[in-house]
Amino acid sequence: MLRAQRAARPTAVRIDGIVKSFGGACAADGISFEIERGTIHALLGGNGSGKSTTIKILAGVYQADAGAIEVAGVRHDARTFSPRQAWDAGLRFVHQQQTTFADLTIAENLAIGHRFETSAGGRVRWRAQHRRAQQVLDQFGIDADPRDELAHCGIATQTMVAIARALQGVEQGDERVLVLDEPTAPLPPGEVRLLLAALRRFSRDGQTILYVTHRLGEVVEIADQATVLRDGSVVGRLDEGEIDHDRLVELIMGKRVQAVLSQHTRARRGDVLLECDDVVGGPVRGASLSVSAGEVVAVAGLLGSGRSSLLRLVAGDLRREAGAIRLAGQPVDFSGPRHATDAGVAYSPEDRLASAAFLDLSVRDNIGIASVGDYFRRGILNHRAERRDARRLLSEFWVKAASTEVPLSTMSGGNQQKALLVRWLRLHPRLLLLDEPTQGVDVGARAEIWQLVRNAVDAGAAALVVLSDFEELVEVCDRVVVLSAGRTVAELDCDGLSDGVLEHAVLSAERAAA
Repeated sequence: MLRAQRAARPTAVRIDGIVKSFGGACAADGISFEIERGTIHALLGGNGSGKSTTIKILAGVYQADAGAIEVAGVRHDARTFSPRQAWDAGLRFVHQQQTTFADLTIAENLAIGHRFETSAGGRVRWRAQHRRAQQVLDQFGIDADPRDELAHCGIATQTMVAIARALQGVEQGDERVLVLDEPTAPLPPGEVRLLLAALRRFSRDGQTILYVTHRLGEVVEIADQATVLRDGSVVGRLDEGEIDHDRLVELIMGKRVQAVLSQHTRARRGDVLLECDDVVGGPVRGASLSVSAGEVVAVAGLLGSGRSSLLRLVAGDLRREAGAIRLAGQPVDFSGPRHATDAGVAYSPEDRLASAAFLDLSVRDNIGIASVGDYFRRGILNHRAERRDARRLLSEFWVKAASTEVPLSTMSGGNQQKALLVRWLRLHPRLLLLDEPTQGVDVGARAEIWQLVRNAVDAGAAALVVLSDFEELVEVCDRVVVLSAGRTVAELDCDGLSDGVLEHAVLSAERAAA
């Protein structure tokens, strides 16, 4: 551990009796907790626990039905707390969906969060602007040039720029509070370490951080305190010496949860179902692999390695330039994901909410959109049969929803993920192509999603997946194919493989390709 034990400190933020309901459903039921100044405080909970609601009330996006928010000793009515009040109180938020501008330079991004250096005539004084931006980069230990376009920086650097933009101008004794919502979700392991090291440094310098994440290992590593929510209420508060993975899981789930998937029996391979031979397209410049019925194979690599693009090539979502793809021994060249679906290939993209979810439509519509043709008889849609099957599928696949008719947007993130997976599993596909299927979901939903995938694979399907979390990858997969610069560079059996060994293999491949 790199942290030192700290004595109790003054309170930076106090959440007091927050209550919030949506259409009769209680999302927050008297939530109260305190964040000490100069500490990293983790806020945890499963999907639907009230965590996101609490953060949005703290940001002034939602107004509470009751309760108060106290920042630096100033008490605010949570029923009227606004984004302007949150800003004036010193609350700064960096959300999982980045609010930086990739096509602008670092200096321009920092100026948008603060001010542009201008002359009396209103023209930007770029030399002064770059000088001030460099001072901010130096303050936050960011190794980059102010003139760099943000899109050309690593994801960790982009996240650090977002944090620097939120905190720039902080002076010693400033009581600003940084709220980070899933900041490491898109980061590979090496960049996660860089960000966590920076957060520890900020905390040692007196910065207060509220850290929201599903990654419990990070909480164990850096948090000074942790508050756990379940069903809209606080169920536990742990101090540094009490924080461990099993205790966090037990509080989040309300019961002891075994690592379902670390215990699974390694697959017995059936016939080869998918073969990719020297496939070229987009950033993929020569990828080869095979996946057999009865196994889960992962594609690993750093961002830009071509891992997601390879799944898109197989699904027909990206044009193949060269090489061969065979399904059950037959060459295929799908014109798009719909064509692939007809052949028994189900593709779930990384950004499901933007690319595959219909948030304003009902759960029934979302899980049935690929099967709606089954319910037409003589040109008439049999709504009764569709609703009956939807109720059965929600129960069969452990999807929690108030009814089949509620909008998908009203469900927790984990249940949205499962509902979209049900869309494909109900078709009994031969091949599952899953890009980050558990990103942003809690430990319980993650276990259920992988159990659903494993059930399909045990029944004779095959799965090719992309996962950024190497610890999760070695738990749930049978083999891993490593890509670097769009090429297959290694294949490893996951039996006995550690995430550290896998990370070393990925990083070594990157160094060799550089």
